[in-house]
Amino acid sequence: MEVLDPQDAERILEAALLCASQPMTVRDMRQLFDNAVSADAVRGMLDKLSAQWFGRGVELRELASGWRFQTRADVQAHLDRLNPEKPPKYTRATLETLAIIAYKQPVTRGDIEDIRGVTVSSNIIKQLEDRGWVEVIGHRDAPGRPALFATTRQFLDDLGLASLAQLPTLEGLPVSQGLLPGLDDLMPDAVSDDAGSNAEQSSILETELGAIEAPLEPASAATFADAQSDVVGASMTSSDAFESPGSDVVSFPSAS
Repeated sequence: MEVLDPQDAERILEAALLCASQPMTVRDMRQLFDNAVSADAVRGMLDKLSAQWFGRGVELRELASGWRFQTRADVQAHLDRLNPEKPPKYTRATLETLAIIAYKQPVTRGDIEDIRGVTVSSNIIKQLEDRGWVEVIGHRDAPGRPALFATTRQFLDDLGLASLAQLPTLEGLPVSQGLLPGLDDLMPDAVSDDAGSNAEQSSILETELGAIEAPLEPASAATFADAQSDVVGASMTSSDAFESPGSDVVSFPSAS
């Protein structure tokens, strides 16, 4: 068995993380060393790499689906000048729907409509599913067996978070309890037994409390507020025909 110098092991791990096209799990990292390095040793190297890159334009972050290098928020505005494409725009109705799912999951479409007080367009749900932010994880044991929606690991990865516990408090968000007074009152029901393989997909409901051993500091409300800072007035599109009139269109860029 090849015995690596600790510095060489750190260099190998650093190179793998820099070249990876998606977040790497600790299991993936152990495969670099033919599983000869323990998970604790890998985490120790990750801590050292995080310290070495501290204060630079790129940082090593733990996300819901693994570890990755990403640019820091304070340099992103300069990098965007090299790629001037504007991020996708989302209506206020879409962001309110996403906020309800994120904070009260699992929820049904009826739950969302009860909180918002208006009918939820099917195009809004489809847009969030196509973006990879929400998914169906099961069905409620109720007449009609409505689908239960929850957020995905991709949702957390795009926000640079490792778990739902790091979501900012509602009081500091543009989509807050002041706009959605029913958000505190709704208590989600459990997923029915026949959720099956859907519950084994990328939903983070089962793992967000115990799988992350060393979570990041909770994200501040500014994380969401900054992502939604590019607010422009817009008329309602046909997909939001029965949403509240005059909704804003908001940009919601992904983490780089």
